[in-house]
Amino acid sequence: MSELTLTLLRLSFLGLLWAFVLFTVLALRRDLRQPSDARPSGRSGKPPRNRAVKAPRPAKVSKKSKVKGTRLVVVEGPLAGVEVPLEGAQITLGRAPDSTIVIDDDYASSRHARVYESEGSWVVEDLGSTNGTWIDRTRITTPTVLQVGAPLRIGRSTLQIQK
Repeated sequence: MSELTLTLLRLSFLGLLWAFVLFTVLALRRDLRQPSDARPSGRSGKPPRNRAVKAPRPAKVSKKSKVKGTRLVVVEGPLAGVEVPLEGAQITLGRAPDSTIVIDDDYASSRHARVYESEGSWVVEDLGSTNGTWIDRTRITTPTVLQVGAPLRIGRSTLQIQK
C-alpha cells in the first residue's frame, strides 16, 4: 500500500471515531434534557395527542380521615433502607439529580414516576418511562392509588408505603 492510501485510511478511521463520540454525546444530552412528559421515541409514528390533564388537587384532610401511610421506604435495591416522610408533598422518582429519590439504575428513566396525595390516599403516576412503573406485577399506565404495603417497582428497586 502506498503511504498516501495508508494516511487516508488512518484519517477516515479517526473521523469515524470522532463521529461515534459526537453521536454518543448528543444522545446522552438529549436523554438528560428530555421533558418529563415526553414519550419514548419509536413507539408509534403518530404525534402525541394533546389531552387535558387535570392537576391533582390537594386533598382536604380532616382529623377524622387521615392519609394512610406516613413514609415511603425503599425495601429492595441499591437504596434499600432509605425512608422519605410523606408530608403531603409530591415525591419524584428517577435518575435526575433533582428527584426526591434518585434511583441510579439503567432501567429507570430520568423522570420516571411521582407519588402524590389525592383525596386522602397516595397516588403513583408513571411519567412516560421506557421500562414502566409496576405495582405488584401490574404495569401502571394511569395514576393509580398505592395501597400501604403494596410493592412499587421501578427498575431494580422496590418501594413501599408504610405506616
